Amino acid sequence: MNNELLAVFEYMERERKLDRETLAQLVESALQAAGRKSIGRVRDLRIEINRKTLEIKAFASIQVVDFVRNRDEEISVGEVQAKYPGKNYKLGDLIEIEVTPRNFGRIAAQTAKQAIIQKLRIAEKDKVFAAYKDHVGEIVTGTVRRFERSDVVVDLGDAETIMPSKERVPSEEYQMGDRIRFLLLNLDAQSQGTQLVLSRANPEFIKKLFELEVSEIADGTVEIKGLAREAGFRTKIAVHSNDPKVDPVGACVGLRGQRVKNIVRELSGEKVDIVKWSTDIKTFVTNSLAPAKLLRLEVDEAENAVKVIVEADQLSLAIGKKGQNARLTSKLTGWKIDVQKDEADITFEEKISRATAQLAGVEGIGPENAAKLVASGFLTLEGILAADIQDLVDVEGFDADIAHQVRAAAEAAFERENGKAAE
Repeated sequence: MNNELLAVFEYMERERKLDRETLAQLVESALQAAGRKSIGRVRDLRIEINRKTLEIKAFASIQVVDFVRNRDEEISVGEVQAKYPGKNYKLGDLIEIEVTPRNFGRIAAQTAKQAIIQKLRIAEKDKVFAAYKDHVGEIVTGTVRRFERSDVVVDLGDAETIMPSKERVPSEEYQMGDRIRFLLLNLDAQSQGTQLVLSRANPEFIKKLFELEVSEIADGTVEIKGLAREAGFRTKIAVHSNDPKVDPVGACVGLRGQRVKNIVRELSGEKVDIVKWSTDIKTFVTNSLAPAKLLRLEVDEAENAVKVIVEADQLSLAIGKKGQNARLTSKLTGWKIDVQKDEADITFEEKISRATAQLAGVEGIGPENAAKLVASGFLTLEGILAADIQDLVDVEGFDADIAHQVRAAAEAAFERENGKAAE
């Protein structure tokens, strides 16, 4: 009896509840591949395990030939008659013979352990795949178990998952044992098994939180039309009501703001702006930039851009910290957003600075000449073109060559601008 293999079988039967027939078939299959290394090149290798004694035998087929060229796969007619008297074997017949090596029992025990562990691992992965394949994109709750570099390993109870560093929220800190909600972002069925990928930074995570918290979104009365997020800092979400009697923003905010407070608490304090969606881009942008007060909006449909004009005291509010408010509004609406201060509200110093920057950007003029032109009262291309060449020569620091160079550059830039306008 193969005592080593028996110990493996008894453990698996007792601890894993696997029956002996299943184990035997599994080991036979594994030894089929592993046996070739110890037995060598043979034809039609077959492994057989006695279900009671667990004795292992290996068999291979050899062909009856008149002249042996390969001892591993061929046998002569004379030899087969001597070994198997009474058997009427003919040329070309295949005979199955035992080829069990001496140390096959030890090899079998080692192979059995590896094969069974691998099989159990694959079975567990398949079980995970079956359990979660229909839940991708949903919220799951898990416990933080450990950290692998900057990745977070999470236990969902019946599966171990991972939240990669790129799916973490930069401002959040996690501790082992923390019980947290995540978005099941992806389920990757690889050859090694099934990998569940979690996220808290994905914008879809917030969408799912709103679906769980706001019953009007869950039943379709209120619809999420757009979402823009900078994880850990701020989110803008555009909502629309399919029922004129239901205020979409009010439904998401909840009584005394309780619904949105619950979501913000889940997001560790991340700001959430709930915006009323509109088909009119001016209205939509106005709602998105609130609470900033806008003077007017200029829509350029050809460029898919909106220029927003505000008073000086509203500029920082409209743009937001490090441009965040305007940037998220652009993502939410899908339009380029350019927030500018009202021209009438610009100081003399700002006008000089703007004129210098505009002229400096013209090819052939440059920053140094632009500063000299503005100091002499030439603030625009039109002003340069309207002046006599002598007026340009008289600019402090200019000579005839520079004057003609500046005039030529202004003419070229003016033609380019007019050409674009004509198109």
